[in-house]
Amino acid sequence: MSALDRLLQQSRVVETQRPWPRASVDAAVWQQAAAALAAGELTLSGLWAEAEAVHLALLDEAAGRIAVLTLPCPDRRYPSLGASHAPAQRLERAIRDLWGHEPEGLPDRRPWLDHGRWREAPPSRAAGAPAAAPGYAFLPVEGEGLTQIPVGPVHAGIIEPGHFRFTTNGETVVRLEERLGYVHRGLEALLTGADLAQGCRLAGRASGDSTVAYALAFALAAEAALGLEAPPRALWLRALMAELERLANHFGDIGAICNDASFSLMQAHCAVLREQVLRAAEGSFGHRLMRDGVVPGGVAADLTPEGARAIKALLGEVRRVFPALVELYDNTASLLDRTVATGVLTPALAQRFGAGGYVGRASGRAFDARRLAGPLPYAQLQFTVPLLEAGDVNARVWIRIREVEQSLALAEQLLQQLPAGPVSRPLPAAGAAAEGLALVEAFRGDLLAWVRLDAGNRIARGHLRDASWFQWPLLEAVIEGNIVADFPLCNKSFNCSYAGHDL
Repeated sequence: MSALDRLLQQSRVVETQRPWPRASVDAAVWQQAAAALAAGELTLSGLWAEAEAVHLALLDEAAGRIAVLTLPCPDRRYPSLGASHAPAQRLERAIRDLWGHEPEGLPDRRPWLDHGRWREAPPSRAAGAPAAAPGYAFLPVEGEGLTQIPVGPVHAGIIEPGHFRFTTNGETVVRLEERLGYVHRGLEALLTGADLAQGCRLAGRASGDSTVAYALAFALAAEAALGLEAPPRALWLRALMAELERLANHFGDIGAICNDASFSLMQAHCAVLREQVLRAAEGSFGHRLMRDGVVPGGVAADLTPEGARAIKALLGEVRRVFPALVELYDNTASLLDRTVATGVLTPALAQRFGAGGYVGRASGRAFDARRLAGPLPYAQLQFTVPLLEAGDVNARVWIRIREVEQSLALAEQLLQQLPAGPVSRPLPAAGAAAEGLALVEAFRGDLLAWVRLDAGNRIARGHLRDASWFQWPLLEAVIEGNIVADFPLCNKSFNCSYAGHDL
């Protein structure tokens, strides 16, 4: 019997969640789940809360199954998972900030999202406490010849805010500590009470470069709660949009990584390819980022013959140009000198944190949410999941290169086999309260959405979890022992989302 089955066997399954179960547990079972996570038997897929409960999403990678465990905590206290499983710590700190629930035994009790600047005091802040929180206490570092370098939260480029505190010995980084939360927008509070159309629009704005993936995850979760499946043509168009989004982002990342190694020629060529993807997307789906193209029940508009021809022309052009760029990357010794053996993430650490996407697959973790059973058509398509174990910047570039090749093949298959028929299905006006869970493969990795609907099909509670939650801590690990000048390379090879993390 699997660890997931053992936990569910001791629990009371809530029948309203689809397609994967949710079960109410007691503290003893919760602690068994913590032990299973610490032992590597299960992977942490999500951890969130509401007024009197905390929810834990667990992934059984071997079986491709997910379950959610719910621990009631009317006294606002629960046993910490982070005490034995480090990937849960930031999630628990965020829960404490947003809901006031105390994770008993959590080693790090500093605030995470709360910078003391919110207009309304969160439950974690005592009544009458000052609006501005005291200065953030970075972890102490001791030793001779150490220097601290603060970077951000305001950066030189047009990027979102985040603070990086480097401790160095000469040029060598001995510790990096991040502080995030600057772009927290209260997105989950905005979801509460919204109708499904507005909820999907909000989800699609969680992280702009992944607008298709977020809207898709939300729509699939909402449709699961409703017991509804979008028409086949809509499901295939959703997959096509997701692959175009993946292509655009991978081209941008490959070029930006090379530019951080002062090889701007690659960035110039990759920027052209990214622009061509965005133009084809606009011509086919009405928006360069395909924002609001995915809607609950299907897609907002059908793909016209002209749009299909534009995408086919794009794919042909990428196939013509991209191999020469790959050869250029692989044959530029000065570039490889910067990327090979830089920022190494070990397979053990990638597996422990459940690192998704190119970060995990460059370090031997083969998980890809497109392989999970579900309504999207990936089971009917031919593709492979590229895998490397070197775990360095170079490996993360090569995973992106191989994923570009796979996305090209997938987009071609989707266009060739695109079924006819309607592209949307009407949503019921009302029904019984229900819940849905979805996991989709965004370009960064697996993205989780959980939605609870009331009897009027409005959102009673929603939660979105970006892959970046489990990737940001690993960036701190991989930079240790590297020089300060290599941080931009390491950082861009991860390309974590600030907005997707802070929500």
